[in-house]
Amino acid sequence: MTEHAVTAVVVDDHPITRLGVVTMLQQHGIVVVGEAGTGEDGVAVVAQHRPDVLVTDLRLGAGIDGVGVTEQVRALPSPPAVLVLTTYDEDRDIVRAVEAGAAGYLLKDAPPDQLGRAVRDAARGLTVLTPDLARRVVTHLQEGRVSLSARESQILALVADGRSNRDIARALVISEATVKTHLVHIFTKLDASSRTEAAAIARRRGLLG
Repeated sequence: MTEHAVTAVVVDDHPITRLGVVTMLQQHGIVVVGEAGTGEDGVAVVAQHRPDVLVTDLRLGAGIDGVGVTEQVRALPSPPAVLVLTTYDEDRDIVRAVEAGAAGYLLKDAPPDQLGRAVRDAARGLTVLTPDLARRVVTHLQEGRVSLSARESQILALVADGRSNRDIARALVISEATVKTHLVHIFTKLDASSRTEAAAIARRRGLLG
């Protein structure tokens, strides 16, 4: 029986880099069914071609980044595995990608054959992290366990429901200023930069009950 050829979509905002990744994958028997230079286009290409694996950079210029792409792609029916291929190795970046649903995280200075293996492993449902990156993810998560107060949890749940600060203030019988103060604390604890990101992180970590 002929082995199923692994298919992939490549997303990178640098055309030369994207071409290099596509070429390396093809040299290792991976069938590249599509490519894109922006996060939005990447999601559309994945939805159209349904690859086994999405290989995406973390930084994609304007628009959604690799984490946003991962979240949107993983929300699709029968989603592909996502492999983040980037030059960024900060712990926060790695954790954000993994929490968003990425199956693996590989640095661009990795040997070409390692990229080919990583894509094949991701297609098989395996997690693709070097021992060092895996250790750093576990350490970061252990050190970053979040404890929200009862009031913060209430506010975060309402934020996740799409309620405005004014609506939240009315619902909890507090001032809008107090709501904003709690949101600052929530953003800090979750390392979030927006209401949407805070709600997404809370859902992934099971903080919304």
